[in-house]
Amino acid sequence: MAEVRLSNVKKVYEGNVIAVHDFTLTVNDKEFVVLVGPSGCGKSTTLRMVAGLEEITEGEIQIGDRLVNNVPPKDRDIAMVFQNYALYPHMSVYKNMAFGLKLRGFPKKEIDERVREAAQILGLDDLLNRKPKQLSGGQRQRVAVGRAIVRKPKVFLFDEPLSNLDAKMRVQMRTEIAKLHTRLQATMLYVTHDQVEAMTMGDRIVVMKDGYIQQVADPITLYEHPENRFVAGFIGTPPMNFLQARIVAENGALWADGRSVRLRIPAARAAALGPYVGRDVTFGIRPEHIHDIATMPNAEPARIVKGLVDVIEPMGSETYLYLTADRHAFIAKITGHEHCDVGQTIPLVFDMDRAHFFDTETERVIR
Repeated sequence: MAEVRLSNVKKVYEGNVIAVHDFTLTVNDKEFVVLVGPSGCGKSTTLRMVAGLEEITEGEIQIGDRLVNNVPPKDRDIAMVFQNYALYPHMSVYKNMAFGLKLRGFPKKEIDERVREAAQILGLDDLLNRKPKQLSGGQRQRVAVGRAIVRKPKVFLFDEPLSNLDAKMRVQMRTEIAKLHTRLQATMLYVTHDQVEAMTMGDRIVVMKDGYIQQVADPITLYEHPENRFVAGFIGTPPMNFLQARIVAENGALWADGRSVRLRIPAARAAALGPYVGRDVTFGIRPEHIHDIATMPNAEPARIVKGLVDVIEPMGSETYLYLTADRHAFIAKITGHEHCDVGQTIPLVFDMDRAHFFDTETERVIR
């Protein structure tokens, strides 16, 4: 396998449309890196530049110790799995997986060994004689992955490979691809718009927006220490709540004052937020850090907010509450056994030690 290095890569389309700005990233040998972001953020374009399917406008791409800017896709020693399975409908599973090796002139014996090895890894042993139309969506995607495995490339590239599958099958295939990475110890670069896929699969995640890298980190760091409001809101389900508040000083303490939501800021955060006294900030808190007061009966009043329940979504072990407090709307994730009714006003405890504050102009986190 090999590492992949992108240095100051830029992609400009006709009409001076910039799809990717100054993209710099090293994917280490045997690492699983996920590019995630909304549609149009440049993640698939970046992957296609690594594959050689898009020309880069500026910068350098290296695979291993080789500069591949002008190397055609077939000579880059990569294998790509696409969103649509791109299987030959008239060929069996075996022939679909063997076709690329056959074109490259591999001996029949080696082709057979590679195909059967990949089939065993992916649980396709009993499906080798079937045609694609006789397979489920998940099975077809496994065949597409198998076709990449038999190549034994330096780098695997995945372009939203699970988007066409139903929810249950996506979960299953996420697990299978993660196990595949562990088994093959391969370098993998994976593109998705689904932050759950990114969080559950990647060793590191690259969050993108408008062609720019917003943050690169492991899943837990992204979740607990987002660099800006976009990352904070994109990572996490349900998404982080954002409320507008003014930082005020009163009785030796700082407060986040949003009128109907007024909360005392922990002393440990005072130094960072001191320069913002008298200014508006964006206050962020995740739904799971807002608690039903029944579970925290001794909570101090300075952390309690009363919210009107607008919608209740029972999820089994937990319940999502959609609430309003005057002009503020927010979501709380509480245990599934706590009971309340739509239209009821309930007290909730905000865990201010887990809160985030963002500069309203730059949207950068305040630390």
